[in-house]
Amino acid sequence: MLVLTAEKEYEGTRLDVFMSECGELTRSAAQKLIEDGGVSVNGNLQTKKYKVKSGDEVQVVIPEPRVVDAVPQDIPLDIVYEDEDIIVVNKPQGMVVHPAAGNPDGTLVNALMHHTKGNLSAINGVIRPGIVHRIDKDTSGILVVAKNDKAHLSLSEQIKEHSMTREYYCLIAGGVKEDEFTVDKPIGRDPKDRKKMQAGVRDGRNAVTHFFVEKRFCGYTLLKCILETGRTHQIRVHLKSVGKAIVGDPVYGLKNDKLAEQNKIQGQLLHAKKLGFLHPSTGEYVEFNSELPDYFLSVLHKLEQQ
Repeated sequence: MLVLTAEKEYEGTRLDVFMSECGELTRSAAQKLIEDGGVSVNGNLQTKKYKVKSGDEVQVVIPEPRVVDAVPQDIPLDIVYEDEDIIVVNKPQGMVVHPAAGNPDGTLVNALMHHTKGNLSAINGVIRPGIVHRIDKDTSGILVVAKNDKAHLSLSEQIKEHSMTREYYCLIAGGVKEDEFTVDKPIGRDPKDRKKMQAGVRDGRNAVTHFFVEKRFCGYTLLKCILETGRTHQIRVHLKSVGKAIVGDPVYGLKNDKLAEQNKIQGQLLHAKKLGFLHPSTGEYVEFNSELPDYFLSVLHKLEQQ
């Protein structure tokens, strides 16, 4: 059981908001717990709209987490390269990398389990077998997966040492004066919204992204982004911190994203285009590329016609 005591500063705050800010829960998770009768205030059940008072004791019964296992599923994969140690995959926009509470199946891991007959590294457990690094659900592009523990350890060490080549392309709204710029700001959880990340927060983790202008359009700019580190939502958060937004980004993007609406974009125009690393067995540097997806190219083509 989680017990939260309301300090004076939270006087008048809605119960679900108080729980999300003080209990490290998402607001939707807090609301679900309240609706299921797992939350009481001073021993009495309340609604999510209840306004907490200074000194209120909020008792939260946290249910046992549901176990999620990755099961093999026959889902098509775009495999760029494969050998006994690694698989390099071109992940489509909209596909989640590994199972989680909100996405128990239909993920890249489910597809890989079927393709390899379960022969993936076990270092990350049954939920994330073979997964060395991730890209967001609505980000497309190149991802490397480890088929054995030796390969996993080698790739993980290269990520830790920032020696991997990771190059992304994105389309942002607005112009950029410089031909290249770097954002060096630590990234951590947004203190006001635990589902988001924020640059420059106290106790954030070191994060560095290098940006290069590839092409300028009327009102938009195509950027090449090179990661020095690999934090959650790094490119999206770093761009937001300097007043820029990726077209189609539902979390950090523009509230009125006309280009995304006109082209029916389902997520951010962000693509992991290039990935390079030392092969776990041969020690030779290998590099893989993925062309921009058709929906991305279509938007660029339309901008060129303007």
